[in-house]
Amino acid sequence: MGKVGEELTEQETAIYDRQIRVWGVDAQRRLSKSHIFVSGLKGTVIEFCKNIVLAGVGSLTLNDDRLVTEELLSANFLVPPDENVTRGKSLAELCCESLKDFNPMVSVSVEKGDLANFDVEFFQKFDAVVISCCSLLTKKSVNVKCRNLPRRVAFYTVECRDSCGEIFVDLQNYSYSKKKKEETIECQLQYPSFEEAIAVPWRSLPKRTSKLYFAMRVLERFEVLEKRNLQDNSADDLPNVLKLRKELCEAQCINESQIPVPLLQRLLAARVEFPPVCAIIGGVLGQEVIKAISGKGDPLKNFFLFDATDGKGIIEDISG
Repeated sequence: MGKVGEELTEQETAIYDRQIRVWGVDAQRRLSKSHIFVSGLKGTVIEFCKNIVLAGVGSLTLNDDRLVTEELLSANFLVPPDENVTRGKSLAELCCESLKDFNPMVSVSVEKGDLANFDVEFFQKFDAVVISCCSLLTKKSVNVKCRNLPRRVAFYTVECRDSCGEIFVDLQNYSYSKKKKEETIECQLQYPSFEEAIAVPWRSLPKRTSKLYFAMRVLERFEVLEKRNLQDNSADDLPNVLKLRKELCEAQCINESQIPVPLLQRLLAARVEFPPVCAIIGGVLGQEVIKAISGKGDPLKNFFLFDATDGKGIIEDISG
């Protein structure tokens, strides 16, 4: 990950002095030479972008051709609420201009186009790929493209619905070091792809598996069947979603109580993001990408789920 042979400049060392004291020169060097790709610029991803730009990645490439809407402004502090400024510009272009001001040493650029149409070679120049606001098929497809590259590219999906959020991580075959007392221990983890992870039979998972995990899978399946996007869901869809819940729970041999109706109602009614939830999910995602690039610290494997109603963040290892 990154060009680890290059040294930090004097300017980088001075600017990132506090961070270097936390995670060391080698980790900061890896970070400052890394290249990150992000697609789907909603509130959670915006928080993530802010965090890694301030941390000092080498470059950040933004992809989101959508024009600004009132809903997209709800948790996006990078876009000025001025029609004269936003008119005719894509979300990625507007966010790019603002992010450059956070840290002039980070190269921030825009890549136009449909995420689903980028080929395998396109992703080869990145160390980490983070995607959001896309279909289940696109998530699977981009993950496969990252896995088909000759070098490892860390892959993340992130979604925030109402007061809930989910992060998926695929680091493939990942080696890292961590300190235990006075020793440095070398560790290795094997990650499944997104498609492999969500295909793990529900009945094989621990009984205490997060209810939010199951609810997210039900809504993913519903959106595939209805050929719609997240923003097209509404509370009126609840009867059909409950019917699907019943079918999936019967097929997977689990009790419907594992997917509470109030939780599905909240997720379906989600029209805007909650900034505090975006900050939490975006902060966790930023930490995970930094850990993956630096090779230091225990990485998350492989789902992180957060529900603001109980304030709990849960890590679920769903690997089969």
